[in-house]
Amino acid sequence: MFRQYGTRSITMDDIANRMGISKKTLYAHFADKSDLVLNVMSRHLALIEEQCIASRNNSEDAVGELFLVIKMLEEKFRNMNPVVMMDLQKYHSKAFQLFEQHKNVFMVRTIRENLERGVKEGLYRSDLDLDILSAFRAASSLFCFQPELFPMNGYDMTKVQRVLLEHFLYGVASLKGYQLIDQYRKRITSNKSMIYAL
Repeated sequence: MFRQYGTRSITMDDIANRMGISKKTLYAHFADKSDLVLNVMSRHLALIEEQCIASRNNSEDAVGELFLVIKMLEEKFRNMNPVVMMDLQKYHSKAFQLFEQHKNVFMVRTIRENLERGVKEGLYRSDLDLDILSAFRAASSLFCFQPELFPMNGYDMTKVQRVLLEHFLYGVASLKGYQLIDQYRKRITSNKSMIYAL
């Protein structure tokens, strides 16, 4: 509900009704709505971190890792309202601080590790400034939450996220990496065609 409508417009009554419990039961577990939002954010970020680690462990190479991340982000951002991030920042400071910590520590470290891996594998250019690019990618991953850049009625968040990540990937790729990106993209396109054919 928070992902679809934002946190401000959803009441504790709405949540209790959706869960089929009383509001009293809900308040037995959470002090208030901000406490609930903080717990939801904590769980959501933990799941994302687990999936990022799984993407690294289950990938053949650094490029494949990022394509698994793209798939995961598309699932997470499907039907997400960009107003969520503004609501967090304005009304739920602890949850927003938790997200900022996730972005500035986990995301930056994970991006840097992927860049280091790609350089070792010869898939990314060896002349990259890893610190700058890690910080840039972490920041640019949030562009889709800025309605002044990408208004909700004109852009699909999942597409924006995919396009930005692919743009970043092409920018850091070596010639060998560039060719591998094209192979992964063709594989995804053919898999989608097979799904649509069924």
